[in-house]
Amino acid sequence: MKKSYLYIIYLLIVVGMVQLYSSCSESKGEGKSDAQSTEVKADSAVVAVDTTKIPHDKFGDAIKYGRELMLHTAYYIGPNGVNGKYLGNKMNCTNCHQDAGTKPYSLNLVTAFRHYPSYRAREGKVLSLAERINNCIMHPHLGRPLPLDCREMIGIMSYLKWLSDSANVTKATKGLKNVEIELPDTAASSTAGAVLYANDCARCHGTSGQGEMRLDNSTYKYPPLWGMKAYQPGSSMHRIVKMAQWLVSNMPYDKATHDKPFLTSAQALDLAAFINDDKIHQRPFVKEYQYPNPEEKAIDYDRGPFKDPFTEQQHKYGPYKPIADYWKGRGVEPTY
Repeated sequence: MKKSYLYIIYLLIVVGMVQLYSSCSESKGEGKSDAQSTEVKADSAVVAVDTTKIPHDKFGDAIKYGRELMLHTAYYIGPNGVNGKYLGNKMNCTNCHQDAGTKPYSLNLVTAFRHYPSYRAREGKVLSLAERINNCIMHPHLGRPLPLDCREMIGIMSYLKWLSDSANVTKATKGLKNVEIELPDTAASSTAGAVLYANDCARCHGTSGQGEMRLDNSTYKYPPLWGMKAYQPGSSMHRIVKMAQWLVSNMPYDKATHDKPFLTSAQALDLAAFINDDKIHQRPFVKEYQYPNPEEKAIDYDRGPFKDPFTEQQHKYGPYKPIADYWKGRGVEPTY
């Protein structure tokens, strides 16, 4: 009885000491509650999506099909597509919008549904989300537009809506845009990029940039980077700064992460310059180039006319700082 009584007193003393320590820690700002810690982490977290929460109903079926289309675009609607033949090549949306548009810093699509209708300088008009989707079908995929009421368009839009509704993102959420890179004082070098490509890229994308086809010939294991079945000139990846921002966080796929890049900003620009060097690499023919309003062109878009004094060569390869400074000096924020 006496031992039990002493043990109870001992427990009370220990509990009291723990409470005292906790109150002291909180007064010093060291012991925030679990709820507070979770909230802070959620606000500053890299964007994340939980696909297990897709609803189990007919709308959920549309969402799941839309996600499948993002991951296996060529299988469903490629040149030999089982549900339609809309693409002109066998690339998939996830080649650029990795992990079906959910990977941070990889042309992320989590908030895409919230941003349309929206004015697009590349087309010089306000676009609906469906029109924006078809832009990707037509340009990087060399295809023809999806009908607005077809199962595929409804599926992709349903998936993007679900992403927008289900992702808990705030202004502090990281990864919704590509990583900003440093723009050097020199132009990007296709020659230096060729060395980087041979060392780090050819093992997957081939020495001739042709990519690697899957054994069933339905799509690519690694997509082509140039050639007549790669993305068109004028596509986002054909712009050197835009591609470099993507490369820094994502390539080589087995070496780079957004917080531990393999390439420097300058190397990424050089590599993008080599991949997009139209003097040595063939690409699909384009009937018309975009940006109908020259003053709205991205500074790394390489087709004139321009509303600044810089050449097509400099818009293509840089240095980009003088172009950016020129527009900033006129109260215009440059776009890449």
